Amino acid sequence: MDSFDCYIKAGEIASRVRENARKKDYTGKNLFEICEQMEREIILNGGAPAFPVNVSLNEIAAHYTAEPNDQTVVANSDVLKIDIGVHINGFIADTAVTVSHNSKYLEMAAAAETALNEAIKIAKPNTKSSELGGVIEKTISRQGYKPIQNLSGHSLEQFTIHAGKSIPNIKTFGSSFGLSLNQAYAIEPFVTTNDGQGVVYEGKVKNIFGIVSRKPTKEKNCDEFLQDIWDKFKTLPFTTRWLLHDHEEVHARKMLEILLKRKNVHSYPILVEGNYKMVAQAEHTIILREDETKIITI
Repeated sequence: MDSFDCYIKAGEIASRVRENARKKDYTGKNLFEICEQMEREIILNGGAPAFPVNVSLNEIAAHYTAEPNDQTVVANSDVLKIDIGVHINGFIADTAVTVSHNSKYLEMAAAAETALNEAIKIAKPNTKSSELGGVIEKTISRQGYKPIQNLSGHSLEQFTIHAGKSIPNIKTFGSSFGLSLNQAYAIEPFVTTNDGQGVVYEGKVKNIFGIVSRKPTKEKNCDEFLQDIWDKFKTLPFTTRWLLHDHEEVHARKMLEILLKRKNVHSYPILVEGNYKMVAQAEHTIILREDETKIITI
């Protein structure tokens, strides 16, 4: 398969898993079961998770995945963002849906979907990223909500989720890049209530990680551990849950702590809405072709 075929297959799997998630009632289910089930579904469909399934509740906008045996239960008042990544040979499809069990926030979840669709409509070769941000912001504001201004979509490359280009969720001024042919982009509006701050801040929880350096630590156990996670995940994010198939939890956490201190590995802290207001998210991955804008996660 060439890179485009890999993207298409990854997108088909990601969209299937997302749509199955959209239909479910997760009330009473714990986050560990939800993450494990969806990651297993990705694998059974012939893909590999590009990052741990994110299950971010309520005011947490992003970057929460289940801890080992996480017993956090979804309540009937919760707003659950499910962010899914699938890769085939490192080529990534990134998509997300908001499952709101609280009827008060159904329209907010719909606003994120509408903003996403409106942005995709204008996504063509050379469309400026600032234009996409302007459409997203206008669409969200018109429906009485507020975009999260310091979260953005992003370009994707092989084994790289955030590949250097950002697609804002607000109108930006100054320098702006034009979308390129045959480049994959994830567009992902985040929406909060009108009394939200519209900004997210890093929280204390950090349970998603990624390798940034393979420089030897000169500690045999640590270097073997680093090599093992490199062999499994390359530069893609991973989580402690994924390490427990081959490592005792105490050992894995100790090795991660050392690698974090040595800056071989970095963490992705959870991102929390500034006024602790509810957040919704929607996301698709697109690739611009000469004759069409291909939504690979439709």
